[in-house]
Amino acid sequence: MTSTDRDSAHRAHLDRLQQAYAELLERSGFDAVLLYSGHARPHHGDDQESSFSAFGHFVHWTGAPHQQHDWLWIAPGTTPRWFYYAPTDFWHLPTPPPQGVRAECLDPTPLAQPTTAAALIGAHPRVAVLGDVPADAVPATATLNPPTLLHALDELRLYKDDYESDCLRLANRYALAGHAAAREAFADGASELDIQLAYLAATRQRESELAYQNIVGINAHAGTLHYQHYATTAPDTLRSLLVDAGHRHAGYCADITRTWAALDADPLFAPLIEGVTAFQQRLIAELAPGVDFVALHQRMHHYLGALLADTGVLRMSAEAAVTSGLTRAFCPHGLGHSLGVQVHDVGGRQHDASGAPLPPPTADPALRLTRTLAPGMVVTIEPGLYIIPFLLAPFRDGSERQAVDWDRVDRLADHGGIRIEDNVLITAEGHANLTSAPANDAR
Repeated sequence: MTSTDRDSAHRAHLDRLQQAYAELLERSGFDAVLLYSGHARPHHGDDQESSFSAFGHFVHWTGAPHQQHDWLWIAPGTTPRWFYYAPTDFWHLPTPPPQGVRAECLDPTPLAQPTTAAALIGAHPRVAVLGDVPADAVPATATLNPPTLLHALDELRLYKDDYESDCLRLANRYALAGHAAAREAFADGASELDIQLAYLAATRQRESELAYQNIVGINAHAGTLHYQHYATTAPDTLRSLLVDAGHRHAGYCADITRTWAALDADPLFAPLIEGVTAFQQRLIAELAPGVDFVALHQRMHHYLGALLADTGVLRMSAEAAVTSGLTRAFCPHGLGHSLGVQVHDVGGRQHDASGAPLPPPTADPALRLTRTLAPGMVVTIEPGLYIIPFLLAPFRDGSERQAVDWDRVDRLADHGGIRIEDNVLITAEGHANLTSAPANDAR
């Protein structure tokens, strides 16, 4: 998109939200809604605050994931009003006023001091207040976080318009630049911390601006799914690197994972990476409206079982590997999740706007998306293959012991694991891979 096209798409996005909110408020019996961004809280016994990310429904309108003490007043038939906290302060740089389309469409009003829901609502009846707001701070005429309205708004966020998919595409592009820098740093023998710093430099982000805490795991650390540390020195022998890292653009999150083999990797490891990448692409090729994501997740396990059998890690059929539970020991997480202004975005486990629960299968409790795919959804596709000793331990002494080549498993243990993850938009015709989209737009 050109900048002019992007502005037009942004206006259309805000018009869509205003129309949808008007319909949902009428259906829910409210005259207006007040969204609170939230605010950070100090650590217990300290004056330092925890990290902060704004309420997703507030970010959906404003694209401001880090602004605190802000409110957004939305009433049908009037321009939404954004009360943004901008105190006169010598400790911190004052918050600049919203610019561009946001200023044009959201009527920004500065707040010199934090204010309350009661002060903004005044005598207005039938107002819904959404966000992390104490119940005793909401007047009796208002309703705090009504579930029916929240479920409907979660459903609204599940479907992305052209503006949102463009933001996600841009976030992906900058995240890919970070992944390229991470791979180059690893090839030069960098530590996990140095790889993280190279990623931040390439994506032009501070850690506090990341969509989530990056995962940078060398060797066995790649087998901890949400590995949370950055070793300051590199191991003497480099075998593998897994980087799960993203970027945020106008509030929208990229979530990409890549895995690489080092020169000292076991000869089996690179073919396993190629195999996971190949069946990840097969799964992406199947994405289209009407596809049951639970069934797609189950096909992932069959593809994984076939790869483990073809590479000699297992001495059984793919069907037997799935039935025995071995594939779930090698990959205990779900195939993917919804993506948007939150990394694990809302609406993935409900039937529809009613909010009726749509839980994952008993065998797959970590599956975060249980919906049938429809145009406008953006999902991650992230199959994995890990050597997690305590998950595999029961099979060493069980009836499947002879069906596993434990020598190969043990050779791979200090490689940790493999995950390959792309972000994909479901379209009316099928899908568009936002992670592999051509980089032909200006930021």
